[in-house]
Amino acid sequence: MRTRHVQRLGDVAAADWDGLFDGGYPFTRHAWLSALEKHGCVSDTEGWQPHHLIAEDDAGRPIGAVPLYLKHHSYGEFVFDFAWANASHELGKPYYPKLLCAIPFVPSVGPRIGVSEESVRPAIASYLARLPEAEKLSSIHALFAADVDAAALDAQGLIERNDTQFQWDDRGYGDMAGFLASLTSEKRKKLQRERRRVAEAGIGFEVARGRELSESAWDLVYRLYINTYLERGQSPYFTRDFLAEIGRHPDLDMRLVFAVHEGRRVAVAITLVGGDTLYGRHWGAEAHYHSLHFECCYYQGIELCLREGLKRFDAGTQGAHKHGRGFEPVRTRSLHRMSDPRLHQAVAHFLARERRAVAARESEFMQHTAYRAESPARVEADRAQSRFDG
Repeated sequence: MRTRHVQRLGDVAAADWDGLFDGGYPFTRHAWLSALEKHGCVSDTEGWQPHHLIAEDDAGRPIGAVPLYLKHHSYGEFVFDFAWANASHELGKPYYPKLLCAIPFVPSVGPRIGVSEESVRPAIASYLARLPEAEKLSSIHALFAADVDAAALDAQGLIERNDTQFQWDDRGYGDMAGFLASLTSEKRKKLQRERRRVAEAGIGFEVARGRELSESAWDLVYRLYINTYLERGQSPYFTRDFLAEIGRHPDLDMRLVFAVHEGRRVAVAITLVGGDTLYGRHWGAEAHYHSLHFECCYYQGIELCLREGLKRFDAGTQGAHKHGRGFEPVRTRSLHRMSDPRLHQAVAHFLARERRAVAARESEFMQHTAYRAESPARVEADRAQSRFDG
């Protein structure tokens, strides 16, 4: 295996890169990652310096690839290591730049090591584990890694970090009434109350594919999207042209859920379909409407999944409030290795305690699940009642 690093994904053939990754996961697609670079969302000046790994056989054929960045800060990652950076500086060792194996601004579990065949994965994991020392960098971090990649990196001595996200799975509901019938009475009534508030405000919804939108529609999408950041005094991660390009790209399937009030689109949830999964990533609204975020970002997404036969809805990071709305806890895995043995040991001790805390929290969520197991007759009766209530 020969390895090289590229500072511009556009220099790699899309077919070579995409052929190494699961095509059902949109965020490792060449189209997504190269558009981030093309439109300046990631760059040296933004603190995301592309350093992608390409592995080739002796004939020069690509057999492995990793989205990799030299990171000059810790923003836009959703796995927080600011305390580790402070500890490294206290030890007299600069923390930045660090090596980051991740999808910029996307806290979604997925493939991080693309391979032509399984036998290549351990070799790439071994190379990644040695890379910080070889390039005299503080550390390497692989964020939101799929289980197969996490296992390969764990075998090379990287330390696992856990967190909890909340995702929706279709348990054979058939329709929204079937899903509502599966909830406890308290959760079902809460959800229906939120939906009624939106409907009573005169807000309806429409779903459009990204490739269907006009230039003026993309202008509106971007205005709505950046409003979420401006309210917090932050700069948006994506540019208008990036969103429009990936929305129109034939290799990506973007769905935009618009909230419509008095004939005007007043909010949007930006989602992508990949394989059997709907990925909900960003949203924005021009004003505050009671319960609109829940309806636009969660309930409309569930309806889209049920309508199109999608099995899973990954609605983003954090948000324990999703549990009461039919989403279930899912453990995420990130892997870390520090070059300084003292920092590595300290982080290992911290993460051991944190993993226990995450496991305990997940157990508590499952004990207070929003679902219930009852007789088929009881569920069918509640299905009818939920249709009547709705």
